[in-house]
Amino acid sequence: MAKRIEFSATGGPEVLRYCEFTPADPTADEVQVENKAIGINYIDTYIRSGLYPPANLPSGLGTEAAGIVTKVGADVTSIKVGDRVVYAQSASGAYSKVHNIQENKLAVLPDAISFEQAAASFLKGLTVYYLFHQTHKIQAGKTLLFHAAAGGVGLIACQWAKALGAKLIGTVGSDEKANLAKAAGAWQTINYNRENIVERVLDITDGEKVDVVYDSVGQATWLDSLDCLKPRGLMVSFGNASGPVTGVNLGILNQKGSLFLTRPSLFGYITTHEELNEASKVLFDFIASGKINVDVPESQKFPLREAIRAHRTLESRATHGSSLLIP
Repeated sequence: MAKRIEFSATGGPEVLRYCEFTPADPTADEVQVENKAIGINYIDTYIRSGLYPPANLPSGLGTEAAGIVTKVGADVTSIKVGDRVVYAQSASGAYSKVHNIQENKLAVLPDAISFEQAAASFLKGLTVYYLFHQTHKIQAGKTLLFHAAAGGVGLIACQWAKALGAKLIGTVGSDEKANLAKAAGAWQTINYNRENIVERVLDITDGEKVDVVYDSVGQATWLDSLDCLKPRGLMVSFGNASGPVTGVNLGILNQKGSLFLTRPSLFGYITTHEELNEASKVLFDFIASGKINVDVPESQKFPLREAIRAHRTLESRATHGSSLLIP
């Protein structure tokens, strides 16, 4: 028997239940992992709330964790019992002491990186990898706008942009978060609670605006994001923290400068084991070299049984960087 989080109806954090279950043996192409640290991601709240409806109810939750392999399926060749591994694209259910994952969704974890560092960074780090290397290849000296720069993805993005020599302007909700983003490598910050985003971008860039905007906020920042772009700039909408962008009149892209728009996701970019290995190697090298720091504050490590409190804390915007569940 083992413990996990599941929910039988979508809704607020209170729908989450901490319960006991009997883990199934892994199928031929699966690996069973005893999780040591579990990543909490904002997309988990979308699934729990029903914004992204789960395939079936009751449902598990979460796709990211790091741990030790305890069983392997008959056809598994690249992973063995005892390996330290991390994953970010499992079937829903990573909020669990034990989880079965397809072999091609796992990366072997270097000894230099802890389970907590891995679970705090893998999904978010792979996200920054595809955003900066594939959706739009960030080049040294180029200027970009990144919303929620003190969030889990944002703090990694600040460090990554600095490592690439790019100028990241980060939006944040408080002066404390501005300091965190600057310390992580943001070139400039904008406190959207007391500054006008578009006016500040114009001021910072001497009226030039930016080449690309990375927006995980959604509805609340949609128009401001478009107004911060240079002609033929790229709008990358990769999240909905304030609600989804709906009812878009494509003519607005023409009116605001023949803009480009994309709505990407990790699952559209990391589609094979080879792509996963390539992306994870870049991420692990950044972490091992110290260019990216993903240490999690003790106040943002929650026992697995306190998943309700973890989700409430995340949605209150009281966190910065990554948060973890510890089985």
